[in-house]
Amino acid sequence: MVASVSTVAYLGLEARAVEVQVQLIPGLPAFNVVGLGDKAVGESRERVRGAIAAMGLALPPKRIVVNLSPADLPKEGSHFDLPIALALLAAMGVVDAETLADYVVVGELSLDARIAPSPGVLLAALHASEVGKGLVCPAAQGSEAAWAGSGVLAAPDILSLINHFKGHGLLGSPEPGEADDWVGGPDLRQVKGQETAKRALEIAAAGGHNLLMVGPPGAGKSLMASCLPGILPPLDSSEALEVSMVASVAGTLTGGRLTRNRPYRAPHHSASMAALVGGGLKVKPGEVSLAHLGVLFLDELPEFQRAVLDSLRQPLETGTVSVARANAHVTFPARVQLIAAMNPCRCGHLGDAALACSRAPKCAADYQAKVSGPLLDRIDLHVEVQAVSAADLVLPPPAEGSAEVGARVAAARAVQHARYADYPVRTNAEADGVLLDSVATPDEAGRKLLAQASEAMRLSARGYTRILRVARTIADLAGAEHVGRIHVAEALSYRRQAPRN
Repeated sequence: MVASVSTVAYLGLEARAVEVQVQLIPGLPAFNVVGLGDKAVGESRERVRGAIAAMGLALPPKRIVVNLSPADLPKEGSHFDLPIALALLAAMGVVDAETLADYVVVGELSLDARIAPSPGVLLAALHASEVGKGLVCPAAQGSEAAWAGSGVLAAPDILSLINHFKGHGLLGSPEPGEADDWVGGPDLRQVKGQETAKRALEIAAAGGHNLLMVGPPGAGKSLMASCLPGILPPLDSSEALEVSMVASVAGTLTGGRLTRNRPYRAPHHSASMAALVGGGLKVKPGEVSLAHLGVLFLDELPEFQRAVLDSLRQPLETGTVSVARANAHVTFPARVQLIAAMNPCRCGHLGDAALACSRAPKCAADYQAKVSGPLLDRIDLHVEVQAVSAADLVLPPPAEGSAEVGARVAAARAVQHARYADYPVRTNAEADGVLLDSVATPDEAGRKLLAQASEAMRLSARGYTRILRVARTIADLAGAEHVGRIHVAEALSYRRQAPRN
């Protein structure tokens, strides 16, 4: 007799169906797991053996063979423990195999038969809902799985699960976890001066544009970046589910609580390529995916390894990151808003003759050359942040804070939402060239200015398109239906000019 239980294997944000087959064969006692599993899957036989022993049961004196089908699909993680245990119990006659056929099962086992949490339960629940089955998962993750629909069995241990299937003690259906209330970051009123930079930050928030701030230490670059989540609109329900799926597969979704706050990730400049874009021995999402639909803040931009920074070029353009390995090809979402900050040179005081080092201005050229031109070309807004004087610091707080700026950003985002309702686009920053031709073509004066600037600034085709995107956002903030010369002029003022040979 072969007993089988349905479970899943995770490839990126995709849950693929896996069938756990268990057969008891006469012969010398053995316990083998086959089917291209990793070390965690191979070790599951010891956890399963311990959990069954904790229930007072003994394994049959036979050869136990566990097959994870399809055999050529790589399988990683400890969530295979529970389906293996249930399939084994079904083969032993403890659990009805037909009852198990109606469920997808995930969960890690402790040696005392408790069912421990495992990453990716939300993805498994969505897969179970798609195939019309229920889900068996750890009790601690029942509220997470309940977001995907009904039919969730969240059990604290195997014994409770067996009693439920036998009708002795039914498990209740878990309720979806509460969504966290929206919480903004620091208020823009804390920023003294820096009106140009704050204007650029507002434009970046309204259109989802990438932004680079260049200025001396202590000018407020990091503070303004941390203020950005406070002026961005909260996640809607579909966006919150996308963000939570990434958090689930990364194992950072706790308590089944979805969030309406946009992610804000600020990795240290010592981060490796795998940490930033994803990968590793067990492929996991990197910072660029954990910041999906939110903000990725890279402080001290030139201090990152150049190869690590250049690995962001594809995700910034496509909104996805593909991690290729010999045994797997995994794609994660990575639609992020990049906010970067850097000093103008290594000492940071290029414009101050009293503080600049003796190697200026050559040190500035060498320092800024550590960031490649193609990456800079993907950043829509470049703004110089000036040092804050003592006179600025003693001024009263600005009249406008995050609430006022956030209201204008929300209004501009609402206009874009209506404009792109029939397209797979959320913001102006995602619009392609064909779509921009219909929604962002400037008037005659704007076209002439853009043509002259393209020649003078030596704009690439990508740079030209990004100028139109920023101009469309500026027009949206102004409540203008069409893009005018004044909107193009302001967009050009934020564009980095290519260096001349």
